[in-house]
Amino acid sequence: MTKYKFLISIIFLVLIGSVFAQKMTPQQYVERFKGTAIHHRFEFGIPAAITLSQGILESGIGGSYLAVNANNHFGIKCHSDWKGKRIYKDDDAKDECFRVYNNADESYTDHALFLTGKSRYEFLFSYKITDYKKWAKGLKKAGYATNPQYPKRLIDIIEKYDLAKYDLISEDEYNGVSKLDTNINDTAIVDTIVQDDIIAHEKVQEKDIKHAILYHNRIKSIIVHHNESIIDIANKFNIHPNKIYAYNDINKKEALKPGMRLYLQPKRRRGDVKYHIVRKGENIWDISQQHGIKVKWLLKRNNISKKGKIKIGQKLYLQRNKPL
Repeated sequence: MTKYKFLISIIFLVLIGSVFAQKMTPQQYVERFKGTAIHHRFEFGIPAAITLSQGILESGIGGSYLAVNANNHFGIKCHSDWKGKRIYKDDDAKDECFRVYNNADESYTDHALFLTGKSRYEFLFSYKITDYKKWAKGLKKAGYATNPQYPKRLIDIIEKYDLAKYDLISEDEYNGVSKLDTNINDTAIVDTIVQDDIIAHEKVQEKDIKHAILYHNRIKSIIVHHNESIIDIANKFNIHPNKIYAYNDINKKEALKPGMRLYLQPKRRRGDVKYHIVRKGENIWDISQQHGIKVKWLLKRNNISKKGKIKIGQKLYLQRNKPL
């Protein structure tokens, strides 16, 4: 009997050891998600240090109940606009609803969309990208967390693991250092193709026909079919409709037009070519979609206000700021 007890004890210790071996260290967590955090810093204007420190804190270094069972690394609750899967857990109240994601990277993307899509967080983006202390205190002020120690805990994590250095990396350094891009899926990159080539590649068909997946400026996209809505596309590709609106700078009241390109991932800060010459009938949004560059960055690079106009023949810079 003693022999069996000994064997059971050994098996138990091995199982426990394997469970703990699967848990990431803070350093491993940072290595896993730093590429995504830096990418979101450039795409959304959120400090990488804040993203990583929130991920570490909210997910328990990837080992919390929500992180393990819902891929939810930021403790984001359902709210009225959430249409995806749900999980329930006691938090500030009993059986609160939290969002469920297919993987951790979806959680990171939704975190960026959450902060940029809620008006109560708008004031944060007036702070410098390197001022993590203001960002940490601002998140508490905006109501992200109820714990009065929340800002201090984020700041302690940032300083303990030297996360602030990821907000000192320039965009050129980021684009040139491949080891930071561990979480950006560029495995299916193809050469940039122009609008006419895309239409020829996939004829505009009825909405029930399967889409060809196209990559433009390293961004996954499709061509909208006849009688197709955002909801149709969201269901086909298992993407929340709000994300598609955000990825494409589209107003929710606007209807899709057959033949238009629709991105299934965020557009970038830089276009696919150095510059664009405005042609008859084009507007800022058309050019943004054609070159895979966010509208706000297209405007910023060319010193154009939101209500500013462009004219035929005008040269728009897509990869660097217009010379003064």
